[in-house]
Amino acid sequence: MSDYLEFKGKQGLTRLFNALGYSRDGLAAAWKHEAAFREEVLLLLLAVPLALYFGQDGLARALLIGSILLVLIVEILNSGLEAIVDKASPEKHELAKRAKDMGSAAVLLALINAAVVWACVLWPGTAS
Repeated sequence: MSDYLEFKGKQGLTRLFNALGYSRDGLAAAWKHEAAFREEVLLLLLAVPLALYFGQDGLARALLIGSILLVLIVEILNSGLEAIVDKASPEKHELAKRAKDMGSAAVLLALINAAVVWACVLWPGTAS
């Protein structure tokens, strides 16, 4: 418990520096342990140049890139959820399955969202 309180008391630049380190560690863990995250990073690396080329203005580019970033965000949250479920209950349990399935569904919805955004932005006639 003292370790927890030690970090909660940090403020200012020390807190910011620590938070950046935790974020770096989280990204590194996602890259190392999650194949889906690596695949979605590759999707982002492909999507950014396409968005910059095909996006007609800043808003369109932001929507295109942001929709893919949202997939990465949801994937990281899903991976965190799966890790905590596995830690809490390594044996099979209906509630653990439900939690993992719902996390997976969230990733699917983020991917569908990205596809819809790309379709609407790149082919405006699909929005009407």
